[in-house]
Amino acid sequence: MGSRLPNPVEQVPELRELTGALFKVTSNGSVPRATIALMQLRAGQIVGNTYLTVLHTGTLRRAGETEERITAVASWRDAPYFTEPERAALGLVEGVLQPSTHGERVSDELYAQAAEHYDDKALTTLALAIGQVTFYMPLALIGRPQPGKSPAEQWSQTSA
Repeated sequence: MGSRLPNPVEQVPELRELTGALFKVTSNGSVPRATIALMQLRAGQIVGNTYLTVLHTGTLRRAGETEERITAVASWRDAPYFTEPERAALGLVEGVLQPSTHGERVSDELYAQAAEHYDDKALTTLALAIGQVTFYMPLALIGRPQPGKSPAEQWSQTSA
């Protein structure tokens, strides 16, 4: 089974420039790349998208992350593998993407926890990293690219 949509960059070439700009924004050095990849893996898990979880798991593996840390992202709250700044970042991605039964999604308490570890530039970068992965979620959910394949491989095998 191939992707349901053809290569989005071929359909909308401007996406290539936007993708590069988003990566540049989140790679500004204010937040470790590993933290961003952990957040983006968690986002893929939250929306239940295999392509995104495989993509970000691969990113973490290539960056040298341990299998324990990668596996434990789904249960990060009780896992001993994460630093307090990483926990704050994972809390933010959950706060943004999961409905809250207790009021606002990103509470003052959650924000304060993140602000203990990140300055304003880093907090902005964390927000943009969540936005980066959520920007691509519709393509992942609607287009259903195939996990484990490079973009060139999967988009060349579309069923459309």
